[in-house]
Amino acid sequence: MTRKEYNECVKLHADSVYRFILKNIRDVDKARDIVQESFTKVWYKSEEIDFAKSKSYLFTTAYNTMIDLIRKEERMVRLEDHHQRHDVARNDFNDLKEVLDEALKQLPEIQRTLILLRDYEGYAYAEIGEITNLSEAQVKVYIFRARTTLKQYIKRLDYVLEER
Repeated sequence: MTRKEYNECVKLHADSVYRFILKNIRDVDKARDIVQESFTKVWYKSEEIDFAKSKSYLFTTAYNTMIDLIRKEERMVRLEDHHQRHDVARNDFNDLKEVLDEALKQLPEIQRTLILLRDYEGYAYAEIGEITNLSEAQVKVYIFRARTTLKQYIKRLDYVLEER
């Protein structure tokens, strides 16, 4: 990839990579750091990367960088704090986007990542498998489970709202 192609890659994909990372970790500063680090890694490997595959390579790099950060932070957090869940029903949603964002927070990390890649970014199952190092069958199973969980969460929320 040439310098011009690299700059085009930044222009074309910086926003979508940032949105993807931010949806996963919900921390603006960390998301910016991950995106910047990902583009730096892509720059160092730019001579080896085909421009046609730069988007996939960038998302893979960003995903792996995010996972590394999450694992590093988890080592610093006590196990009991990490596994604590907050299943508080919220009744103050103003729109569907808020409901979906809250539902996504309920998913395990891998399922949330796959849903975001498939439904928000529009990747094909095979491409998601390449990015996450999962087989296409595993990707489909995780996405199915995630969608089932999302449906159950929204149904539970509907029930709570009907009871009001």
